[in-house]
Amino acid sequence: MMRLHSLYPFVEERKTRKRVGRGSGSGLGCTAGKGNKGQNARSGGGAPAGFEGGQMPLQRRLPKRGFKNAPFRNRYSLVSLAVLVSHFEGKSAISLEDIYGRGLAGNGKPVKVLDDGALTLSGPLWIEAHTFSASAREKLRNAGGEAKALEG
Repeated sequence: MMRLHSLYPFVEERKTRKRVGRGSGSGLGCTAGKGNKGQNARSGGGAPAGFEGGQMPLQRRLPKRGFKNAPFRNRYSLVSLAVLVSHFEGKSAISLEDIYGRGLAGNGKPVKVLDDGALTLSGPLWIEAHTFSASAREKLRNAGGEAKALEG
């Protein structure tokens, strides 16, 4: 049966790469198709990206706005209360090592516990994580448990 991964061009249908600077008989000898002299004819030549011939480039003409904190933002592994309850059935205390051990969060990544809304806790539950959503913390407190946050 024909499948997409089994499709390929035949050898005679494949385009051969352009071999430049291999003598005048090749048609791309001498200047190797780059013309005579100039910035683009030199090795390593060509203008950098965004260069507009000395004119003030677009990325400098446009106004900058806002605060960029992308390199320093916290990226949490998000885990819902329902997932924790289903994975740790009958357990009343869930530590951070338990969450990492079951593969519910990336190893070493900070964990944030979220509330999905539909879940009702049957008994008290003590959970240790880096941070909690306000509704998840409230739900654990109302059930008689505790949300132990490792950050602020």
